[in-house]
Amino acid sequence: MSIQAWTYVIVTFTFIVYIAIAIWARASSTKEFYVAGKGVSPLANGMATAADWMSAASFISMAGVISFMGRDGSIYLLGWTGGYVLLALLLAPYLRKFGKFTVPDFVGERYYSQVARFVAICCAIFISFTYVAGQMRGVGVVFSRFLEVNINTGVVIGMGIVFSYAVMGGMKGITYTQVAQYCVLIFAFLVPAIFISIMMTNKLLPQIGFGSTLVGTEGVYLLDKLDGLNQELGFSAYTSGVKTRLDVFCITAALMVGTAGLPHVIIRFFTVKRVKDARISAGWALLFIAILYTTAPAIAAFARTNLITTVNEKQYEDIPEWFTNWEKTGLITWVDKNNDGLIQYRSGEAFEGKPKFKEGAGTYGQRIITNDLTNNENELFIDRDIMVLANPEIARLPNWVIGLVAAGGLAAALSTAAGLLLVISTSISHDLMKKIFTPNITEKQELLLARIAAGFAVILAGYFGVHPPGFVAQVVAFAFGLAASSFFPAILLGIFSKRVNKEGAISGMLVGITFTAAYIIYFKFINPSANISDKWFLGISPEGIGIVGMTLNFITTLTVSHFTPPPPESVQDMVEEIRIPRGPSSAHEINA
Repeated sequence: MSIQAWTYVIVTFTFIVYIAIAIWARASSTKEFYVAGKGVSPLANGMATAADWMSAASFISMAGVISFMGRDGSIYLLGWTGGYVLLALLLAPYLRKFGKFTVPDFVGERYYSQVARFVAICCAIFISFTYVAGQMRGVGVVFSRFLEVNINTGVVIGMGIVFSYAVMGGMKGITYTQVAQYCVLIFAFLVPAIFISIMMTNKLLPQIGFGSTLVGTEGVYLLDKLDGLNQELGFSAYTSGVKTRLDVFCITAALMVGTAGLPHVIIRFFTVKRVKDARISAGWALLFIAILYTTAPAIAAFARTNLITTVNEKQYEDIPEWFTNWEKTGLITWVDKNNDGLIQYRSGEAFEGKPKFKEGAGTYGQRIITNDLTNNENELFIDRDIMVLANPEIARLPNWVIGLVAAGGLAAALSTAAGLLLVISTSISHDLMKKIFTPNITEKQELLLARIAAGFAVILAGYFGVHPPGFVAQVVAFAFGLAASSFFPAILLGIFSKRVNKEGAISGMLVGITFTAAYIIYFKFINPSANISDKWFLGISPEGIGIVGMTLNFITTLTVSHFTPPPPESVQDMVEEIRIPRGPSSAHEINA
């Protein structure tokens, strides 16, 4: 069968499974809608957490980023992995024992302040919408290439699927759907990696092939080969980096503390029966995440090596079909500057082409180019997000493998989108309405409100997927900085310090957010021309400045708390109970 036929078969089958699970696990109470009735086993919860954590960014983008950035790309691998470890081992068990299943709920109760709760609600909604818009756009990109439908149509299809099991099933439906989605995405990620590892290095495990010699060479290692190819084309060596150690450290740390505050993962630790089960599920999730994360660097190296050797200095008329197929999506663009008919990939500023053929250029399939190319020897634009999706095609793997990868990308995007949409609906129905504006609503009314909020969230997320702002990448950096400089200090000090009070927490969050937002907005939006290292504070890029904002948050919180009255005795006793085990359960268990 053709690639499109295989993709239709595999994707349709997986979608039927997801919807069937949602119908089977339909939530009938707020407890089931918010925390799946707290009846999920640690193994299943670990698998669902891994699927929730590994979004389209992990499945599609991370290996692509590493394939282009080389060593510098490891900041995402280390930051996201470290962030999960920090969250799972340092924060989640204590939050689970506290019994508040959302970050705003914890902040509001711990700091006995509706103002603090409202700030946390705004942060949670903003961060969640930032991520869910990216997931929906990823769904559209996958559909546009493999099912040959319009990107906007793909987004609408994804909206329908997510709506069916997020709105009907709630956390109960999402949890068991994510178990199925993890199985799909990890199988789809590993199968082509194993195939290509055997083809290129004769090693079954990609992790071993990553550090092995290439087949048909005289002891030439994969990374040595890739270093040579990069340097021949004017790029820096693949195993070297251009970022300073301080900047690498700050970006990694900002990603860690930023992701540790992501609400859609924290809520997963409330779906198990006991605090002990939360710790066990965290261990399972880390194992399931490690399978993909340790494979990503190998896929990045395989894909970049194959791409360069397949495309560079090749006649466009002889180029493989996968190249022209991706050209139709606008994610690969080529212009023949010297009119020799050769595709010449060089170091230089990337350029984007419009999805319209240049008049009279049918021979080479050139595109209208938006940027000035006079001082740029590079003739090829490649969107790094296609590397994982195009990798099986570049390596000429069977068509069913290519269709499987498409299904895996959709599973990764939809699993995270569902978790984020639930956070948005919960923040609105539980934290904002029930806790602030309408505290006397019944459980039935709250459940209806949660479903309505989830529905509106799906529609709004779909809109941003169809009409993404031109600065989505910058907003993602802003979201990480916001989470790092606001949520993390408030949660950490709320758990481990009895002396921190509401005045300190609120002032710390405001100082951290203000500094981080001002820095990123200036260098990313107001004066992007100044976005060079000698203009940055201590050479720290906007992507890593969240760690400085977090530090200011800590200093401000502790200082203000020292000079203002301590929290009430009841709050101090509550913090003491969270940190010191007093038996198999907590007096603060959720009663949703």
